[in-house]
Amino acid sequence: MRAWGNRPDTIVIDEPFYAHYLLRTGLPHPGADEVIARHETDWRAVVAQLTGPLPPGKTLVYQKHMTHHLLPEIDRAWLRHLTHAFLIRDPREMLLSLVKNIPEPTLQDTGLPQQVEIYEFVSQLNDLRPPVLDARDVLKNPRRMLGLLCDVLHIPFDESMLSWPPGPRETDGVWAKYWYHSVERSTTFESYLPKNEATPHHLRPLLDQCMRLYAQLHEVRLR
Repeated sequence: MRAWGNRPDTIVIDEPFYAHYLLRTGLPHPGADEVIARHETDWRAVVAQLTGPLPPGKTLVYQKHMTHHLLPEIDRAWLRHLTHAFLIRDPREMLLSLVKNIPEPTLQDTGLPQQVEIYEFVSQLNDLRPPVLDARDVLKNPRRMLGLLCDVLHIPFDESMLSWPPGPRETDGVWAKYWYHSVERSTTFESYLPKNEATPHHLRPLLDQCMRLYAQLHEVRLR
């Protein structure tokens, strides 16, 4: 999101369905009440914003979505108006991060079932497989992987995607104070460092489920 937000031609939208998701599920995420109070909770209004005209001076809009935020009640038809790309992450590393804020995550909390479902849905819309990036590949070689992504999306690569000033952004959701500590300190893509922590024993069955879903998208990733 920082990489795209640093492009002069791009406007960023951060997790626009999060407030609707929290209102409907009642999940006790950090800052849930504030998110619901400060952001749009009507998914139809969100869709209207996401498919509406761009602000003056902008030619691209980067929408960062968490796939589990697109609850089943949210109609998928509007997705045909967008160009899609999917970011995946090794489930073991993802779970080690997730449990810091959600101590007892479920498979639905990971977003992986929804990610596979939405990937298949948008693939069938245009009979075209959208690009998939693995976070590890991006951290190991951001210039190559973002260049490949831009090529597939028919967007000129911009060197400004590789570094940015630290700090918060006006486009960040109010949840940034709970989730974006390392993002706000960042100025570029950090080198990939594997997590050496062991997966907590109670999460191992969940990890197995996640790995099966992750493998489906990892197989078709850009490389």
